[in-house]
Amino acid sequence: MNELLRLFRGYVFIRLSGDCPERFINLCGNKGIFLWNIRREQDCCLMYMRLVDFWRIRPMARKTGTRAVVLKRYGLPFFLPKMWKRMFFLSGFALAVTFWIVTSYFVWDIDIRGNYRITDQMITGFLSEREVRPGMRKQTLDINLLEKEIRQYFGQITWVCVQLEGTTLLVTVKEYDAPAEIDEKIPTPSSLIAESETEIVSIIVRSGIPKVKIGDRVQSGTVLVDGKVPVLNDDGSVREYFYVEADADVVGQHRISFTESCAGTYIKKQYTGRIVKRNYLIIGGHRMDVSPACDFLLSDVIQQTQRPPWFEKLSIPIFTGVETCREYYPLEAEYSVTQAEEILYQKLARFLQTLEEKGVQIIEKNVKIDTDDVSWFLYGDFLVREAVGKKEPISSQDTVEE
Repeated sequence: MNELLRLFRGYVFIRLSGDCPERFINLCGNKGIFLWNIRREQDCCLMYMRLVDFWRIRPMARKTGTRAVVLKRYGLPFFLPKMWKRMFFLSGFALAVTFWIVTSYFVWDIDIRGNYRITDQMITGFLSEREVRPGMRKQTLDINLLEKEIRQYFGQITWVCVQLEGTTLLVTVKEYDAPAEIDEKIPTPSSLIAESETEIVSIIVRSGIPKVKIGDRVQSGTVLVDGKVPVLNDDGSVREYFYVEADADVVGQHRISFTESCAGTYIKKQYTGRIVKRNYLIIGGHRMDVSPACDFLLSDVIQQTQRPPWFEKLSIPIFTGVETCREYYPLEAEYSVTQAEEILYQKLARFLQTLEEKGVQIIEKNVKIDTDDVSWFLYGDFLVREAVGKKEPISSQDTVEE
């Protein structure tokens, strides 16, 4: 405690030289001047004294013929004048400390963990409806109530924990991971019918009565597999019908066509070489432009946004960015044969990929590209094999008595 008081008031380390240093020390004691850590070194004495007492020793030094020289200075009275010369440093330090203290009273980031089927967007959307978002004061947050509302709103969540870690709101959830109950499907009596004209190339029946065979050409609406199964008597007559859900793998072969077009001209961006870069600042979703606005009539804009590293730990939503504008003017240009073919073949590839995803097998294909000097056209004719047949419920269940 004494050391803290000395630092607050200030003290000095002096060297006392002269004929009668002992007499000087006695006179200081008589005047109530406190000296400590006194030691002799060759023909002089070293000691400490308070700063206020240093200004009182001049009469004693004259009377004893001694001379005091300050070797070191300690304490706040010597530190403040040095810092006063660095006013900008002190102001910046004070502002930084104030900034960290003030921002620590707010929530600046929301971290969601443990969710799999429920997306982050669903949880953050729910929190936004409850006025829980980055930038809110911690004092307005009721954690217990928020946990209860999350469990009530999301039925898949069995456990939730909401806690504050610094300026980050951590939401940890656990979803219900028990296997889902599979509802047993009640079979519905039905038949398989053709959806379009096709040639049957394969048929494997698991349930029902086949009405077609390989090589038959059927029209739309033709019954492929009948779900009405006859029950015969001993003499071969029909006693009654047993209705089932028709189930079979029927593959049909038919032709499909594909047509796609591409304009003969397009708008090309001709860049002028003029580039303008603008700096901006984003604070809590609000953007502030630091540089003047770009006056280009038409331009491509590229934005590069990043968070300053000193705000990473606090997760404060403050971002800096640079916006690059490249001026251009539109220029009408014509597609070359190679460019037009590349565009049309890309569209064709997407169409063929869609067929493959549906399980359609392409047996033969004929593709032709033509132009009328205004546009380009692609015509495709394909011989394909695919699963055919859709289920149609049986409307009546007539029973034939013997």
